[in-house]
Parts: sequence; structure tokens; C-alpha cells
Amino acid sequence: MTVETVVDFRKNAAPPAPITLCDSPVTAVKSFRILGTIIAQELKWEQNISSLIQKAQQRMFFLKQLKKFNLPQTMVNFYTSIIESILTSSITIWYAAATDKDKGRLQRVISSAERVFAIPPRPARLQDPEAGR
Repeated sequence: MTVETVVDFRKNAAPPAPITLCDSPVTAVKSFRILGTIIAQELKWEQNISSLIQKAQQRMFFLKQLKKFNLPQTMVNFYTSIIESILTSSITIWYAAATDKDKGRLQRVISSAERVFAIPPRPARLQDPEAGR
């Protein structure tokens, strides 16, 4: 089986020839989910980040419930294992290409969790890993 790759640098590229795999046509999609990460056709990450934020906000309810029961260590464990792991899933792939708007949306979720902990907000925001070097 051979795989053919077409690279076209023209401004108005001609539509590619239809691709068939095992005599079945392969259709182009605008986005798809693989291992929990949504990859868009134009490699923009807004849809993926929105999905991560929605999942994290849904779990914030449980963090607030733990605060009502006055379980601080359990809150920290829950935040680290559930919410933080969602926000950082595949971060090495999408963070560099994320817009400032999307990074701000992520930061608001983190700040919201910090308010639940009643911890003063950290001065350091989400930063580009390369910026500290």
C-alpha cells in the first residue's frame, strides 16, 4: 500500500483528487477528535480549548461541593487530579498556537478555582515555556 502526499504552494490551489482507501472514498472533515484532542482542518485550537474549558467548568461544581464540606486536602487532590489534568491535556500540542483570547479563557478557569480555594491569585499567568529562558 502506498500513500501519496500532495503539496501545493499556489494561492488558489486546485481541489485535490479524491482519495480512496480499500475502494472506499475518504471524505474531508472540518475537525476530528483523536485521543481527546480536537484537531481542526486549519489547525486552529479554539474548538479544542472550548471543549477543555467546558469539561473543567463542569468539574468545578464538585470542587465547590468539597469546599462546602470543608475538605481542603481533598479539594487540592481533586483539583490537581481532575481539573488541572483536563486543562493540561495535550497542552504541548496546542499551547504555542493558542490565541491570547483562548489563553485568557483558560486563565479565568484557573483563577476561578483559586477563588474556591481562597488562595490569593498568583502573579504569574500561563506563560509560554520558551519565554522564561
